Amino acid sequence: MSWAGVLWPTFTLLPRLAAGAQPQSGMHRWASRLLPALGVELELRGQLRSDLPLWVANHLSWVDAVVLMSLRPMGTIAKGEVTGYPLIGGWAKRSGLHFVDRENPASRASALAAFTGSLRAGRPMLLFPEGTTTRGETLAPFYEGGLRAAHALGLPAQPTRISSPAHHYPWIGDETLLPHLRILLATRTPVVVEALEPLHPADHPDPADWIAAFRSALAPRSPHAC
Repeated sequence: MSWAGVLWPTFTLLPRLAAGAQPQSGMHRWASRLLPALGVELELRGQLRSDLPLWVANHLSWVDAVVLMSLRPMGTIAKGEVTGYPLIGGWAKRSGLHFVDRENPASRASALAAFTGSLRAGRPMLLFPEGTTTRGETLAPFYEGGLRAAHALGLPAQPTRISSPAHHYPWIGDETLLPHLRILLATRTPVVVEALEPLHPADHPDPADWIAAFRSALAPRSPHAC
């Protein structure tokens, strides 16, 4: 685990993006190379369904997106601050991610429209409906737009619950990126991704019931479950 291991995946993929490489494939390659450099030891439970258009996950850390995007090429909605991150900010703007300022209604509407357009076009997507990270003790309130869009399109989705016994894994509040990155590089971090049963809009005709089903699926389990 070293800074070189973190920087190398980014720098090697920049020329591919500049040459017009598929952004979701580029993100997947980047995440696949970055994850071991961060010292993340990934454990998969259950059967991940790569044939489904949408994965829906709880949100503990900025690393969550790296973990899940290492498993298949897909896009997602990211907070606008990502574009200002050292080294990866400029690259992220060219990566095909949809960025949002959660405090700005116009930005939320624009990001949701882009997300819905990606689903409609058949591009695999990842959604963190909490829209913010937590320590995993409880779920934050959901931003429901992405789930309602998938429901309206009749698209099934797979809940994927992320957990870690490592107290340093969650990245919340006013913590900054580089100090958290240093902690990750200094230790090994076990992360569990549990693939749960897919949910189908046809089984939940009421969008509110559909959203409640995801809240139930992603609700935290006992800390000893990891």
